Amino acid sequence: MEFVLPPPTVVAVPVAGTEARFPVRRIYCVGRNYADHAREMGLSPERGTPIFFAKPADALVLDGADVPYPPGTADLHHEVEMVLALRAGGRDLDEDAARAAIFGYGVGLDLTRRDQQARLRKLGAPWEVAKSFDHSAPLSSLHPVEQVGEPTNARLTLDVDGVRVQDDTLDRMLFSPVEVLVELSKLFELAPGDLVYTGTPAGVGPLARGQRFVGRLGSFAVVEGRIV
Repeated sequence: MEFVLPPPTVVAVPVAGTEARFPVRRIYCVGRNYADHAREMGLSPERGTPIFFAKPADALVLDGADVPYPPGTADLHHEVEMVLALRAGGRDLDEDAARAAIFGYGVGLDLTRRDQQARLRKLGAPWEVAKSFDHSAPLSSLHPVEQVGEPTNARLTLDVDGVRVQDDTLDRMLFSPVEVLVELSKLFELAPGDLVYTGTPAGVGPLARGQRFVGRLGSFAVVEGRIV
């Protein structure tokens, strides 16, 4: 096959303990999946229906690389999240199929142009400008489920310049990781290579140029970097 342009480079995430990398197809994200975070945003903490949005695969920042401060905002916010990586997919998954689809887990940041999000929310407009910009998805290496099990109540934390700013456990999610996949598969056909950012706990706040962040999931996954 001949292309009129060179095809894009495949975005691929390192797999912990191996030389292999996980090729990324799509990035899905969940909004308002912790009640305390919903409250701090002035929104209802009820379970309701999950809110989904997406980021492009090339928004990932890997291997501890620096994160450029994005244009178009004066209020960049951190949101630390557990990330699922899928080895299988499908539509209308039941809980067993959803659990079997998980390849592994990582920890990432859903970076947000908060001022843009507030402006768009007032207009009733989509969030893409606030969520789906370049370098908006720092991510750790992925840890296969066979190595770490199912981290149902692992601790999820974020430190900025050595100060703990987000700290919660996964069992406080409104929708568990498996339930997220079940609901997501009602709207999209999931596939191997998909990533799912599963929502952030309370404590979101601003990141400034020069600040360093360290996010952790349990005792196994770490994402770190610097805003430049």
